[in-house]
Amino acid sequence: MRRRLLAAAVLVAAAMVCAQPAGADPAQSTVVSANPVDFTPHVLDGTVWSMALVGDTVVVGGAFTKVTDSSRQHTYARKNIFAFGLRDGVIRAFAPEVDGAVYALAAGPDSTVYAGGAFKSVNRVSQRGLTRLYPGSGQRVSSFNAQINWGDVRALQARGSSLYVAGTFSAINGVNRTALARVSTASGAVDTGFDARLTAPGLSRTRVEHFDISPDGRRLVAVGALLRASGYDRTQIVMFDVSGSAATLLNWYTDAYKPACMKGFDTYLRQIKFSPDGGYFVVAATGRASSPTSLCDSAARFEAGGNGRHNPTWVQRTGGDSLYAVAVTGSTVYLGGHQRYFDNPYGTDARGPGPGAVARPGIGAVNPSTGRALPWNPTRSRGVGVRCFLVVPHGLLVGSDTDQLGHEYHGRIGMFPV
Repeated sequence: MRRRLLAAAVLVAAAMVCAQPAGADPAQSTVVSANPVDFTPHVLDGTVWSMALVGDTVVVGGAFTKVTDSSRQHTYARKNIFAFGLRDGVIRAFAPEVDGAVYALAAGPDSTVYAGGAFKSVNRVSQRGLTRLYPGSGQRVSSFNAQINWGDVRALQARGSSLYVAGTFSAINGVNRTALARVSTASGAVDTGFDARLTAPGLSRTRVEHFDISPDGRRLVAVGALLRASGYDRTQIVMFDVSGSAATLLNWYTDAYKPACMKGFDTYLRQIKFSPDGGYFVVAATGRASSPTSLCDSAARFEAGGNGRHNPTWVQRTGGDSLYAVAVTGSTVYLGGHQRYFDNPYGTDARGPGPGAVARPGIGAVNPSTGRALPWNPTRSRGVGVRCFLVVPHGLLVGSDTDQLGHEYHGRIGMFPV
């Protein structure tokens, strides 16, 4: 059903989003509709990896070459990044030249957007892995000069005058920083007082897959291929106090991710999100293993407060299928991957679903208090999986690698309205 009446509501939402603090998703009081809006554009190839909202413009990053409008009447060349209107889905003229995948986006000051990924140049100017752009013109903000030495950028968040950057790099602007750094939002200069000192002895490299910052801006929790932080054991997940000038390691830790999944995974954690009140966060994981006791192929809630060792409050197990993306709105936890089932701790790929399992192909929602599956079941073609959610007060945007969402054609992008 065409949802033109949503336009006015989304206009209000766009204004509200700008007032939301960076870090954590905006709160929503109810589960979104299972029927996606009809006006979002379509990405015709590749994968959508990231999205960010700048005013009423949705900026989309990934690895793709072509997009089309909602009617599929007009096709545009857009390589790895493009933008469209949140209210109407109209594709913007924004078309910077980015020569590699865009894995991360973050809204910046003065109606700009930061992009991170595996690219080496932007608009034919050398700038590896990190840039700042004007969503109107697509031009680089030339005063922002940050770039990584090698590898890629996988997650970004701007807070005040600071931009947090994570990925596989080992230096920014020639300053040694392994996998996590803080730079100036204006110039890209590295904050030399901020050093997480992440290491992964025995692994091929240290990598931060994703991170989130609490709504009050005080805590940062990161996940990835890491085993130590500031000289202390931290297996795949670590929490810092970032309210001051340094990255201060907190005495919060869990041993829940020490058990290995399938051989070959240097990390099986993929995404993490704080709740809107900052009281807890949820981790989405892969691992290609099914077990009623491990956290492979699961989502898990952890309480953010307190010191010492933490165990998960609940675990949602898929029975052997990966989860890659999570959104937490207070009323709901949304999960995306290529899962077939939820509530499936005893299921396996070989034997099928276990007792109590419920079908939730590719996307689903769970109760934030119990972790049990909610009735919301729009379905999607599974593919590799959902790679990102973008929550706005009146909707939930989804980015993936397939073109069926809510029993309709939606090329790699869709939006479920509240």
